[in-house]
Amino acid sequence: MARALSAAEEATAPPVLVPHANPDLFGQEAAEAQLLRAWRSGRLAHAFLLSGPRGVGKATLAYRFARFVLAGAGAAPSGGLFADLAPPAPESLSLDPSHPVFHRVAAGSHADLLTIECGYDDKRKRMREEIVVDDVRAVPEFFALTAAEGGWRIAIVDAADDLNRNAANALLKVLEEPPPRGLLFLVSHAPGRLLPTIRSRCQRLALQPLAEATVAGILSRYYPALGADDTDVLARLAEGSAGHALELAHLGGGDAFRALLALFATLPRFDIAQVQALGERLGRPQAAAQFRTFAELLVWWLARLVRAGAGDPAEPALAATEPALIARLLAAAKLDRWVEVWEKVAAFLARADALSLDRRHAIVLVFAALAQTASGQRPDLPE
Repeated sequence: MARALSAAEEATAPPVLVPHANPDLFGQEAAEAQLLRAWRSGRLAHAFLLSGPRGVGKATLAYRFARFVLAGAGAAPSGGLFADLAPPAPESLSLDPSHPVFHRVAAGSHADLLTIECGYDDKRKRMREEIVVDDVRAVPEFFALTAAEGGWRIAIVDAADDLNRNAANALLKVLEEPPPRGLLFLVSHAPGRLLPTIRSRCQRLALQPLAEATVAGILSRYYPALGADDTDVLARLAEGSAGHALELAHLGGGDAFRALLALFATLPRFDIAQVQALGERLGRPQAAAQFRTFAELLVWWLARLVRAGAGDPAEPALAATEPALIARLLAAAKLDRWVEVWEKVAAFLARADALSLDRRHAIVLVFAALAQTASGQRPDLPE
């Protein structure tokens, strides 16, 4: 799944990976049209819950609408004697990237826009993994102020799934007493995890996974140097998430996937030198993002192997050698062994990342467990 980029990764990322600076929205025309209709109607909800998988454009749509409103690009229609002289109603939420409002939103310096995200923990010297109540206290204070530019004030919570219990309750108070000319956007990848009272006080707008062809087109636009094979593979790996596809391209996902299949092809032989070389590359301090990408692809492909063993309809091959490889591995060990190693590897790699364990050693242990499984043995991984 797509994740938030670090500051270093964001600095070299294409704009589409940074929602507040992204001028484009792909494949979500229906959701954009729904927001535009709500605006034109003059009966705009005070809060919207933008839901859907990661990386499909939820935050991008929230910032797109925020820019549209803050720029006065479509002042709510009104009647009266001079109604016929009003400019034509806008047909999209798009704002020219050269517009001053676009620049201020991209720079995070627009006085009438507030973004709530996981903040920095001064004690632990790292980003928090949840939004705390102190972060949310800024929202009612923000809405209590008069709009600096005489229009609307807009707050975006990205993502609402990260709210801890106290922060969620604090936000609920804002939803119960909506401010005049104030808009609140909640971005959510898993709306079922939110308090029912929060969901019930927002207008729900569900964004759908993108078509594979749309994702491939986005990859071609932002990474024109990618070969057609890599573009197709990454678009399929992304499973409808443009953000995930671009993240994979940004972090060398095509090369990582080929390296992964090459290592699986050696099983049940455990080529310790080859695995150690991979561990050395992914264990470097600057390779943390590449390690997470490789780990995610490994777990994802094991799930793909398990689905094939469970008799799911055949999925299009991601490489010419993949069908034969899947058939050979499933013949080498029973399905319950592959399910077991999939679950153990997923838990172990997540723990290795969260606890900053030695990534080189983690890679070796994982492929030792995979070799055991491909030999028909039970996989052995630290709990």
